[in-house]
Parts: sequence; structure tokens; C-alpha cells
Amino acid sequence: MSEQTQKLRYSDEELQEFKAIILEKLNQAKENYELLRSQIVAEDTNPTFKVLEEGASTLEKEEASQRAQRQMEFIKKLQAALVRIENKTYGVCRVTGKLIPKERLRAVPHATLSLEGKELEQKNRR
Repeated sequence: MSEQTQKLRYSDEELQEFKAIILEKLNQAKENYELLRSQIVAEDTNPTFKVLEEGASTLEKEEASQRAQRQMEFIKKLQAALVRIENKTYGVCRVTGKLIPKERLRAVPHATLSLEGKELEQKNRR
């Protein structure tokens, strides 16, 4: 049976490889999130007296808050990918039902769409 024969899911060994990648990215994402949160808290406790500095500080705080929010979304997507690994559904495109290529999963480990699935989904939105 060749590799190209419709394989329905990744093997347990392959899933463990992806799990290691996701756990590493998850740990890094959590560290980044905590760093962003500490910046927001530090700015809240930093007394500022000049109006211009307050404006800049508010803008920086908002930007850090948005980055923290995006980081939390990324964390949630990685955690969902871990659930898919446990369910042995990781790496299966939710549109085509085909396996997402390993190269794509290594680059975007939380991906739920193959490039083909992504294109089909975008066509359907138009």
C-alpha cells in the first residue's frame, strides 16, 4: 500500500511527533501571554503625570492587550489541536476529509484545513 493510497489518519507515532511540536509551541505561547499580561499590569501600576505620556501609555496598553488576546486565541487553537490528537482526528481536513500534508502541519500545527479545503471554503464564502 503506497503512501498516496487514501490514508484516513496519521499513525500514533506521527501523532506523537505533532504532539511534541504543539506542546513546544503551547509552552512558548503561554510564556508570551504571561509576558504580555505582566506588561499590561506593570503599565497599570506605573504612575504617569504627563498627559502625552498617559496617551502613549494607554495606546501601548491597548496594543499589548490586543496582542495578549491574539496569543490566547492561539493557545486555544493549540489546545484544540491536542484534543484532536487524543481523538486521533488531528491532521484531517474538516472540508475535504483528506490528510493535511505534514509540511503544512509542521508550519501551522493548529491547522484544520488543507490548502485545498481552505480554497474551497473561501470560494463558498464569495
